[in-house]
Amino acid sequence: MRWLSLIIGWLFAVSAMAAIETYDFDSKAQEDRFRSLTLELRCPKCQNQAIGDSDAEISGDLRAEVYRLLKEGATDREIKDFMVARYGRYVLYNPPLDRETLVLWFGPAAFLLIGAIAVAMRIRQSKKALEEGEANA
Repeated sequence: MRWLSLIIGWLFAVSAMAAIETYDFDSKAQEDRFRSLTLELRCPKCQNQAIGDSDAEISGDLRAEVYRLLKEGATDREIKDFMVARYGRYVLYNPPLDRETLVLWFGPAAFLLIGAIAVAMRIRQSKKALEEGEANA
């Protein structure tokens, strides 16, 4: 029983020693840029979580990279371009509108329009069949 309590105590101590990231910013504006960027970049491991919200190790690395680039004076665009070069466009929550992302931006609307047209055509066919059935009766 004593060993069990020691092991449980050790596990709590290890979890209490988890790293907490602290960053020193030159200004409030720089801190706001950091927070904004970490919410605009997607964690490659978590897939649907921003690096600012993720506990994954790679997200911590990406936050550190964003911090380093901010301290070096990189613009938001340069930081995003750097991340895209390393991880692809998937890392952006809002990818730019261009030829490669047309399906991503307009695909859902196109499918909705096609579905609406199909439903309208089906309703029109049903009404026509109903009218022909009444005329023959």
